[in-house]
Amino acid sequence: MSAPASATHGLPPTAGWLQRLAAPVVEPEVFDFWVQHLNPAWSWSRPLATIVERRVEARDTVTLVLKPNRHVGSFLPGQHVNVSAQVNGRRVTRSYSLTNTPSRSRRMSITVKRVEGGALSTHLVQQARVGDVLGIGPAFGEMTLPARPQGRWLFLAAGSGITPLMGLTRALAAQHMPVELTLLYWVKAHAELCFLQELRALSTRFPQFRLQVIVTHEAPPVPGEARGLISAQQLAQLVPSLSEQQVFACGPGGFIEAARGLCEGQSQAFIAEGFTPAAPVALPAATDARTVRVTLQRTGRELQLSTGVSLLDALEAEGLNPPSGCRMGVCHTCVCPRVEGTTQDMQSGDTQSESNMAVRLCVSRACTDLTLDL
Repeated sequence: MSAPASATHGLPPTAGWLQRLAAPVVEPEVFDFWVQHLNPAWSWSRPLATIVERRVEARDTVTLVLKPNRHVGSFLPGQHVNVSAQVNGRRVTRSYSLTNTPSRSRRMSITVKRVEGGALSTHLVQQARVGDVLGIGPAFGEMTLPARPQGRWLFLAAGSGITPLMGLTRALAAQHMPVELTLLYWVKAHAELCFLQELRALSTRFPQFRLQVIVTHEAPPVPGEARGLISAQQLAQLVPSLSEQQVFACGPGGFIEAARGLCEGQSQAFIAEGFTPAAPVALPAATDARTVRVTLQRTGRELQLSTGVSLLDALEAEGLNPPSGCRMGVCHTCVCPRVEGTTQDMQSGDTQSESNMAVRLCVSRACTDLTLDL
């Protein structure tokens, strides 16, 4: 028989027998308060990681190497984690791809590009330093390699979309590049190129790995670089064997939609992740948006929220800070039960009214008065 949840205080699977024995008499928040005077990365059960290295990768982009505590779980190349930090007195969480491969040292690395107006990305790029401690969520994401990759592979990376694909490229290199791999890497300007020296070294080391840099907003001064936005003509020129390729694509939503239209049905397989959401489906115009009453069941608080934005945005506009991560409906950090009322999925356009149904706040909007389990 398992121990009651109240007795284990939500202990992670990494908890040892001594921690489980002490769980009924330990208050995790009190324990963390005192133990973090000795080491800020120690905790009762919270997954935390210390920045142990910081290096500039490109313009407004840094790689942070993290040393996780024992509560941080494992990951696969290509996956993401939610990263949290205190920014201006408020805890902010966003999703970042892991750019390294698992190792005995258990080090993790994320590569962060500063986004205009992005509180956490600005903090991590400009203020975060070695010794700072960050919150780390469980790894998630389906764009991972099979146990035994075979065939011909095509990676399509645009801008920050290089980050998960870099983790996958490093993983294949660690296996001595068992497949033919082509990486097409689009950037607006040369100053935004990440990992370029390493990627060129890998292409020299492994003849079966081909790198193609594509610059969209500058004339490429380097021989061998291409220019222009993704198109059927460009792909036909750079990848004449598209029908034989297994394609992984990552980048902004518009890039992913273009890549999907060009590759899906033409290639052996197509898997993609966009780091910006697609345009909302059936979202009312600003003039048509109205307010509805949203009741937060746990606190009894009642709010008047707009139907023209996501529930997450609307709640944050009221000063609330519900858990969130990717803000694209991928990581499910913001999921909470909808007790009553109707919501619309802003990605698919589907409306749902079933009681006690899980709702992703970041990609759902209110359609009627609601009660949420918050």
